[in-house]
Amino acid sequence: MASESCVIPVVKSPVDYQAFRISPQDTNRLAIVFDPQIANMSLTLCVEIFDVGGKTPPNRHQWAVEMFFVLKGEGLATCDGKTVHVQAGDSILVPPTGIHGIENIGSGRLYALCFMVPNENFAELIRSGIPAELDEEDMAVLRRTPSPVLC
Repeated sequence: MASESCVIPVVKSPVDYQAFRISPQDTNRLAIVFDPQIANMSLTLCVEIFDVGGKTPPNRHQWAVEMFFVLKGEGLATCDGKTVHVQAGDSILVPPTGIHGIENIGSGRLYALCFMVPNENFAELIRSGIPAELDEEDMAVLRRTPSPVLC
């Protein structure tokens, strides 16, 4: 007879997400959805929010696979010298050791889900940064509601 177990899922909403800038000069924020501290497993899921003109510095991971799913906006994704245009609905898979980065080239913010497996200290790096706020525009994207009218 197979043993049965009941696992209670962890459920969060955007008001629960903690956002950070890794460095004061960064033009992107990372809102942690799940990480080892919350999920008790070696993965990180966050929403990466790029301001207009924002980009990540070129970086690489020794063992982790990093995946992005663009929620809103448009940008350029570069990995090992190859650059492609990305927009809402596009997915990017970065293999371990690939030197990569993303740049927002749109007229508004770029939003992307970012998954890293295994965590490879990514969540710890994010959490060691500067706390940041999620504003009305961010919450509208995360909740998939119409954007507020900005005056």
